[in-house]
Formats: sequence, structure tokens, C-alpha cells
Amino acid sequence: MPPKKKTKKITKKNPEKSENDLEAKYRRSILDVAILQDHIALQCESAIKVQSDKIDLRRRLRDMEQKLQHERQDHRDVNSDLSRQYKTMQTELTNKAKRMEKEVSQLKEDLVLCQEELRKEKREHEQMQQEKDAIIADLQHKLDNMETDYEKILHETLDSLTSQLSVARRGWEDKSTTLHQNYKELLSDFGLNALHI
Repeated sequence: MPPKKKTKKITKKNPEKSENDLEAKYRRSILDVAILQDHIALQCESAIKVQSDKIDLRRRLRDMEQKLQHERQDHRDVNSDLSRQYKTMQTELTNKAKRMEKEVSQLKEDLVLCQEELRKEKREHEQMQQEKDAIIADLQHKLDNMETDYEKILHETLDSLTSQLSVARRGWEDKSTTLHQNYKELLSDFGLNALHI
């Protein structure tokens, strides 16, 4: 509000003039009051608008803060989830790497055992092959000896049989000659000629 105007006491000189002055002051006061009321109304409107803008800005600020809070929470959740997934994957990969290292180690041991077993099998196979070859050679040698022995026995048997047959033949021939001579003599005794019979 504008400061109050100091009014000076005026000595009444003229009542009509004084009345006109009062009326003019009154009109001026009414005009000042109207101007002041308009000004106050504008100030009130401005204050209401400012208050409304202030409320709107506070609401928008609150919304923005909530949105920011939500985004921060979402960001924290995403980070937490990604961190959890990363730790899980890292643990799984570490465990998988350990399992694979253990498996590789076991496979290496199995390979060494298999190679040793293979070498042993080869040695046994070679030894068995050598033994088999030796047995075959020995059997072949025995077979050759048996063939020679059987051939020798066969020849000896045949020679012996031939010799026995010769002896038997000679014996049969001698006996036959003796018998023939005896029968011839008997026939002669009966007066028969063996050539005519």
C-alpha cells in the first residue's frame, strides 16, 4: 500500500471551496482506492498465478524426483541383476573350467594307462607271435622228421616185406618143387605119367 499522505490542516476560508476540495479529494480517494484495488487484484492474480506455478513446479519437481528415484532404483536393480548374473556366470565358468581341467587330467592319465596297456599288449602279441612261430617251426621240424621217419619206416617195412616175400616165395617154390616131385613119384608109382595128366 502506498504511504499515507499527510494532510495539512487548512483554515476554513470558504465553505463552498472547502466542500469542492473535499469532493475532489473524495473523488481522488475513490479513484486511488479503485486504482489500488485494481493493483491489489492484479497482485492477487499474479500471486495466485505464481502460487499455482509454484505448486505446478513443485508437483513437476516431485514427479521428476520420483521418476529419477525410479530410474535410479531401476538402474540399481539392473546393476544388481547384471552383477548377480556376472557372478553366477563367473562361478559357473570357474566350476566348468575346474571340471574340464579335472577331466583333461583324468583323460591324460587314462591315455597314459591306455598307451602302457597298448605297449604291453603289443609286447605280449609279439611274444605270443614269436612263441607261435617257434611252435610252428618246431612242429614243422617235427613234421619233417616224422615224414622222414615214416618214409624210412615205410621203405624199411617194404624192404622187409619184399625180403620176407622173397624168402616165402623161395620157401613156397622149394615146397612146391618138393611136393611136385613127390606127386610125380607117386604118379610114377601108379604108372601114370605126370605130363599126360
